[in-house]
Amino acid sequence: MKKLVVLTGAGVSAESGLKTFRDSDGLWEGYNIEDVATPRAWRKDPQLVLDFYNLRRKNVADAKPNAAHIGLAELQEEFDVHIITQNIDDLHERAGSTKVLHLHGEIFKMRSEKSFAFIKEIRGDMMMGDCAEDGCLYRPHIVWFEEPVPMIEEAIPIVNSADIFAVVGTSLVVYPAAGLINYAPYEIPKFIIDKRIPYTSSVYNITEIEKPATEGVQILRTMIGSPPNGQAGMI
Repeated sequence: MKKLVVLTGAGVSAESGLKTFRDSDGLWEGYNIEDVATPRAWRKDPQLVLDFYNLRRKNVADAKPNAAHIGLAELQEEFDVHIITQNIDDLHERAGSTKVLHLHGEIFKMRSEKSFAFIKEIRGDMMMGDCAEDGCLYRPHIVWFEEPVPMIEEAIPIVNSADIFAVVGTSLVVYPAAGLINYAPYEIPKFIIDKRIPYTSSVYNITEIEKPATEGVQILRTMIGSPPNGQAGMI
């Protein structure tokens, strides 16, 4: 079974009603990034940060997987599918994808502000003063701007072992995630799906599908051999 590795971004979840930075002039639901999504914001006003992510958690809980999430999950019938997502929601999992790596954390988890050793599921609201087992405050289990991305070290070998690589719904401007495309083997088929195709340089054997994620994933399925409508694929 061929290994299909898919890097997904905010464009996949946008069609489920979850807003993206790209479509809101750098604001997230009206908030400046630096006020709610940086370590400095946490130090300055942790209550504001908690309130912001508590609302995001409600938004994600109310959202439903769309045709892009479902289509990628259904590809597991034909491929060994690995999803590497920049998204903090759980829509890939709810759609049925079983191998999902979250580069930037998960909205339904919280962790000690000092250690990754203490991570706990959270479905309701996080409350100021809640502490982990190490005595430190719980913070959202989110990789904020200006923080390292620990999971990138797990993502690189996954991409490097791909037989097919696809990028869906990402602007390829947020690093280090954007650099993962450069780890895909040179000769394998690569696909990029977005309603605005991002610039890529020196990437060989790439097919561009300039469509929203829901439409683009269906086209991808047709092209790689797992079409939803029974047509023959190209791979």
